[in-house]
Amino acid sequence: MKINWRLIKFVILIGLIGFLFSFSKQRNNNRNLKKISIEFLDDNDPFITLDAVNKLLIQNNDSVTSIGKETLVLNEMEHRLLKNPMIRDAEVFVTVDGVLGAKIEQRKPIARVSASPDYYLDDEGKKMPLSTVYTARVPLITGKSDTNFTEVTPILLKINEDDFMKKSVVGLHLGNNGKVELRIRKHDFKVILGTAEAIEKKFQNFKAFYKKAKSDKILAEYGVVNLEFGDQVVATKK
Repeated sequence: MKINWRLIKFVILIGLIGFLFSFSKQRNNNRNLKKISIEFLDDNDPFITLDAVNKLLIQNNDSVTSIGKETLVLNEMEHRLLKNPMIRDAEVFVTVDGVLGAKIEQRKPIARVSASPDYYLDDEGKKMPLSTVYTARVPLITGKSDTNFTEVTPILLKINEDDFMKKSVVGLHLGNNGKVELRIRKHDFKVILGTAEAIEKKFQNFKAFYKKAKSDKILAEYGVVNLEFGDQVVATKK
């Protein structure tokens, strides 16, 4: 019987490769981590500290260097991060050279609600607690107390998209009739916006009125500016 040396060599080679791969993987898993690398993916200032993220990742361990790769459960780490009210999304991974990495996307506040206690409203219209690390410069919502801001969220998003309105609007007051009033920076007149209907047109009308009144130096004469009437801006003097 003729021995197939080529087949035997192939089987031995495959076995050797499998052994080396298994040995390398086991040796790599037994190594401890070297450091943590945390990256915030959004443009916001951090509402949560790097130290707080570190603690959520390593929990009861003194440092990352005391954690072996084989003991890591990345899904659990991501779940702990996502339970933090400042974090919208998180991805945790380990590099081949022993770095525990975390990519963090924070929630984005678009307004602060005057309540007991105050809290933020994020860009998905959800409640978000204040941060002890950083205070966001966003409009203050006053008036009718309601945890459902379905109607006002589109207005806040449109304000954020418009450079002039974003710089000018410092507050929104919610009336019992469901209508929204705007508070403008450095001016004491009220801007009655109404609802989110035709909001872009309302903003255009207000900017045109503001530019003309400022040019004529008569902005301080007005007490109320009403944007509810289609193409008209109804301005009432004090």
